Amino acid sequence: MIPGSDVLHESADLRPHVLAEALPQLVWTARPDGWANYFNTRWLEYTGLSLEQSQGWGWHWAVHPEDLSACLDRWQQALATGKPLEIENRLRAAHGAWRWFLVRGVPIRDPQGRILQWLGTCTDIDDQKPAQATLREADRRKDEFLAVLAHELRNPLAPITHALEVLRQVDNLNEDGAQARAVIERQTRQMTQLISDLLDLSRISKGKIHLRPERVDLARVAAGALESVHPLVLARRHDLKVSLPSEPVFLWVDPTRLEQVLTNLLNNAAKYTEPGGKIELLGRREGNEVVLSVRDNGLGIAREVLPHLFEPFMQAQGALPHAQGGLGIGLNLVRTLVELHGGQVDAHSAGPGQGSEFVVRLPVPRERAAAKPSPVPNASTDGSPRRRILLVDDNVDAAETLALWLTLQGHQVLTAADGPSALELAQTHLPEVGILDLGLPGMDGLEVGRQLRASLPPPLFLIAQTGYGRPEDRRQALAAGFDAHLVKPVPPEELGRILASLPGTSS
Repeated sequence: MIPGSDVLHESADLRPHVLAEALPQLVWTARPDGWANYFNTRWLEYTGLSLEQSQGWGWHWAVHPEDLSACLDRWQQALATGKPLEIENRLRAAHGAWRWFLVRGVPIRDPQGRILQWLGTCTDIDDQKPAQATLREADRRKDEFLAVLAHELRNPLAPITHALEVLRQVDNLNEDGAQARAVIERQTRQMTQLISDLLDLSRISKGKIHLRPERVDLARVAAGALESVHPLVLARRHDLKVSLPSEPVFLWVDPTRLEQVLTNLLNNAAKYTEPGGKIELLGRREGNEVVLSVRDNGLGIAREVLPHLFEPFMQAQGALPHAQGGLGIGLNLVRTLVELHGGQVDAHSAGPGQGSEFVVRLPVPRERAAAKPSPVPNASTDGSPRRRILLVDDNVDAAETLALWLTLQGHQVLTAADGPSALELAQTHLPEVGILDLGLPGMDGLEVGRQLRASLPPPLFLIAQTGYGRPEDRRQALAAGFDAHLVKPVPPEELGRILASLPGTSS
C-alpha cells in the first residue's frame, strides 16, 4: 500500500498510483469524507511538503490564503453533493513562488453508486492566466468598439430617416424622385438591421440576449415580417405567396425576436433570388409544433456548405455573387434565436441554382383555457393630442429634420443644441414632452433629463434617443428619469405611436 492509503477500498490496487506517478500533473486521492490519503511525487516535489504533512487537511498549507476559503467551500460542496470538483487557485512552490492551478476532483463509485474515494489532479495554468486576461480585455474592448461604432453609424441614419419621412408627405415628387426615395428607404432599413445584427451577435456570444415572451398570434408576427420585407420584394419584382393556418395559432414567444427571424429569412430569400423570382412563406401546425418554411427558387446552396451555414460569418462561397455575400451573421442569429425559443431551424437545397428552403420548428404551448388574443395597439396620429415638445440634439441635421416632421404632425416644437439652452427653454415654455439625445456636449442628455424632471411640473414625458442600445444603456436612461429609451435611427412612426398614446391634451 502507498503510505497513508490504508483506507483505500480493497478493490483498488496500485495501478492508479503507478499511473499517477507517470503524469505531469499533481495527483491526489481522498477518502469519501474528504480526508486526503495520497499525493504523487510531483505534488511532494512542487510543494516541498512531505506525504505526512499533506495528508488529511494538511494540504491547505500549500493553498494561497486569499484562495483558501473558496477552495474549502467548493470542496465541502463537492463532498456533500457527490458532484465533481473544479476550481482555480494558487499553490505555493517549495521555493516560495505562487502559481495558478486548475484543481479537479471526481468521485470513484462502486456498482451501487457509493463513493469509494476521490481522485483529483492539479494542472498548472499559470502561463495561461496572462493570456486569458489579455483575451478578456480584448473582448471588452471589442464590445466597447461595437457600441461606439453602432452609435456613430446610427447618428447619421437618424436625420436620413427623418428626412425620408418628410419626403413621404410631399405629393409633387416626380417618378424619378419617388424611386430615389424608395431606394434610400430600403438601404437605410438594411443599414439599420445590419447594425442591430452586429450588436445582437456580440450579445449572443456572451449569453446576454434575454427574451420577453408573451402569448401572441403567429399571424401577427408574420404580418410584421412581411411588412418589413415588402419594399425589397417589390423592388426586385418577386412573386411572394403566403399560406398560414386559417385558425389562430398562439405561441409563447418574444414577438420582436420571432419577427426578426422571419425577416432575416425572407430578406435572404429576396436578396439571393434573381429579380422576378418566387418566394413562399408557409406555416402549418404539426402536433405540438408550428412549422414555418421560407422557400425560394433562387441561387441555392452548395451541399458542402449546408452543414456550416448557421455558423457565424459563414458564407456560401461560390454560390453567391461576392457583392451579395454580406457578413454572414443573419443566419447565425436566426439559429440562436430559434433555439432560445426551444425550437430548431434547418436549411435544405438541391444545390447551386436550385433554390433553398429554411424550416423553423417552434413548440406550441398547451392552451390552459380558451382565451382571446391580447389586443394589438394600433394608435393613429390622426386626431391625437398635439404636444409642446422640447427637442435637444447637437446634430443640426437630425434636429431640423425631426423638428420638421413633428411640426408637420401638428406639434409645437422647440429645439436646443445643448443642455443649458434646453433647460432655459424649458423654464419658459413648460414642454409636455422632451426628446433628448444622450450624447450632448458638456452636460450630457442624462443630466439634462434629471434636471428637467426635477424642475418641471408634471406631466412630463421624457424620451431618450441614442446610438447606444445595450440593455445597460436602457437601464441607465430609465434610472435617470426617462420614460422611454429609443435607439437611433428612431422610426418616425414609432415616435408617433408613443406621442399618440400619451394621455391629455396640450393647453
